[in-house]
Amino acid sequence: MAKNITILATEGVQLLDVAGPLDVFAEANIQARREVYSLKIAAVSAGTIRSSSGVKLLADCTVWEGYEGIHTLLVAGSPNAAHDHPELAVLDWLRLASRGARRYGSVCSGAFLLAAAGLIDGRRVTTHWAVSQVLAQRYPKVQVDEDALYVRDGRVRTAAGVTAGLDLALALVEEDLGREVAMKVAAQLVMFFKRPGGQMQFSRRGETIPAGRAALQEVQRWITANPGDDHSIAKLAERTGLSLRHFARLFTSEIGVTPAAWVLSARVAAARRSLESGQESPKQVAVRCGFGDTNTMRRAFLRHVGVTPAEYRKRYASSAREG
Repeated sequence: MAKNITILATEGVQLLDVAGPLDVFAEANIQARREVYSLKIAAVSAGTIRSSSGVKLLADCTVWEGYEGIHTLLVAGSPNAAHDHPELAVLDWLRLASRGARRYGSVCSGAFLLAAAGLIDGRRVTTHWAVSQVLAQRYPKVQVDEDALYVRDGRVRTAAGVTAGLDLALALVEEDLGREVAMKVAAQLVMFFKRPGGQMQFSRRGETIPAGRAALQEVQRWITANPGDDHSIAKLAERTGLSLRHFARLFTSEIGVTPAAWVLSARVAAARRSLESGQESPKQVAVRCGFGDTNTMRRAFLRHVGVTPAEYRKRYASSAREG
């Protein structure tokens, strides 16, 4: 019997959160030469679902038509999911449907619906980097992995967002049909079988933005414009005309991080921009951005971005040169 894959799509859904995984499962049917999966889209009500791009989807069923027979239940995300107030009937349906499913989970911000239903308390999950901290703060019982592309925890499967839904679907195909079939699916869809790195390599959340009172903002702008300068706390305090202790306490209080952490983030951001342009070697970037040497920059990149500077440059610089 074919495994029923049901994706819940709400109004304003991200189209690729639905279409991406479904295409992976459909290709798995082709590569397996049999109907391994039957695919369905569930909606809150009958009729069409308008996606965030304006394209409309036609659901196969509604949450009022039952929940039995679901093998894998996934909740698709939407750009506004972190701010929406889900209907109680939908949360009740999710609780009932997930109870009988072999596995359940979400793509992107669909994790907010699962969290609201209490279905991922105590679970390790992931969601889109832009809303991961919101999810963690709003639902403290949920263990949010900000960097993972997808996470498996017991019966729960979650994906970081948008294209990561394909990574999750491919991992589910590998669970069900083995590595060989999953690799054939990846080859046919021209996608990574195992994508290198995590999602923080795509994140722009870590970019430094001046904040706090005017004197502190002036210092932050100076750091951003001159990442390779001496930005010791003593030098920064001197620039503001404050004592070292007062400056450090004020900066941490108003900005939320220590001066040293802010400087490091600014240097990583500057190095990312330089590596993306492809005009300088990693060694030149390391010196100009204040790291001193490539080993120091490499350690900072692995901690903040999740990949090495060389890997990051290879991924982004080629398109910049071609342009």
